[in-house]
Amino acid sequence: MKVDAERLGHEIDELATISAARPPAVTRVVFTEEDLRARAWLKQRCADAGMAVRVDAVGNTFFRWEGSRPDLPAVATGSHIDAIPNAGRFDGVVGVLGGLEAIRSLREGGFQPERSIELIQFTAEEPTRFGVGCVGSRLLAGVLNADADEKLRGGDGETLRAVRTKAGFDGDLATVRLPYGYYAAFVESHIEQGPILEREGIPIGIVTNIVGPSSFFITIDGEGGHAGGVLMPDRHDALCAAAELIVRIEGTARQSGSTDTVATVGICEVHPGAINSIPSRVKLGVDLRDTDGKRRDRVLNEIRNATEEIAQQRQLQTSIQVLNADEPATSSPQVLAAIARSCLEEGLESRRIVARAYHDSSFMVHVAPMAMIFIPCRGGVSHRPDEHATMEHIVAGVKVLARTLAELSSAH
Repeated sequence: MKVDAERLGHEIDELATISAARPPAVTRVVFTEEDLRARAWLKQRCADAGMAVRVDAVGNTFFRWEGSRPDLPAVATGSHIDAIPNAGRFDGVVGVLGGLEAIRSLREGGFQPERSIELIQFTAEEPTRFGVGCVGSRLLAGVLNADADEKLRGGDGETLRAVRTKAGFDGDLATVRLPYGYYAAFVESHIEQGPILEREGIPIGIVTNIVGPSSFFITIDGEGGHAGGVLMPDRHDALCAAAELIVRIEGTARQSGSTDTVATVGICEVHPGAINSIPSRVKLGVDLRDTDGKRRDRVLNEIRNATEEIAQQRQLQTSIQVLNADEPATSSPQVLAAIARSCLEEGLESRRIVARAYHDSSFMVHVAPMAMIFIPCRGGVSHRPDEHATMEHIVAGVKVLARTLAELSSAH
């Protein structure tokens, strides 16, 4: 299996220059000018590779290499190219440009697939603009429906419908959904975004499970007042309640019975935010994840109970707004076996691994048998400008992906 590492490395570097941030940082928020330029750039690369293009109503883009049996369900790979503010150049991109290079490697090597092979560039994997991630793949899977057009709003208040229409993507969102079995298989390649593969010196991770994430906001309403004028017995300080709750959230996750349960309070908005004013309102943003959906939901209920308990003790008002509570995803044994065989054929050591971040594959599991290929990233770092994967590891991942696509695209 021959991979043009120089071409792939150049393309990763070139795509990174299409950014709203200065190098080495990458910022490409969905439907911004940078995102649209990156999409056009990718379309040209795929056109040069002889692939046909289809774009759906939300901007998911499908690049197709027609097989000798176009009547059969295709095999697909892909990921995303949008990037959170001040991110790196490899998250998502390895799956898109690596997928393109895998297809080119097969094509240039004389391989002819029976099933067509499609490369998918998903819209809005990152939650930056709409507060929820994987918008494109959620719509493909039917996890989000056409109501999202008006319900999802950006920080500027604009609806998904308004933003996508301005970007040139129109049509009924209901047409985005794909039925299960539309693809014969889906394989996503990605950097690990964790330290395990690098720490163990293993070049390929075969993803068996993807955690189920839940995101929610907790609002605490107390009573404000002058920091000097209100004595301690008379206070209903929203921030003190929030501090107590944050520690309880951490403890609840730690005591779940599994290290697979993780909880993070990543947002703490304090009103009015003055040093000499008692906080009257606090809004917490919480991320809760687990490989076991029932355990995750049990922890979520325990956090609800802790919130109510603290509110009663401190005589405050609280509310919880759940943004999403997605189910964990389990990889297909068939696709896992194909990846494992590809590793053996390339002489690459591999290990089974859990994806602790969620990915478009989390929702493509509702469309097709699914699995993921992980490659190491330096220090386990991601979502930062110093995010890094070596070309050696990227090329290894592309070779495994190419062999996997070749096997899965055979008609059987």
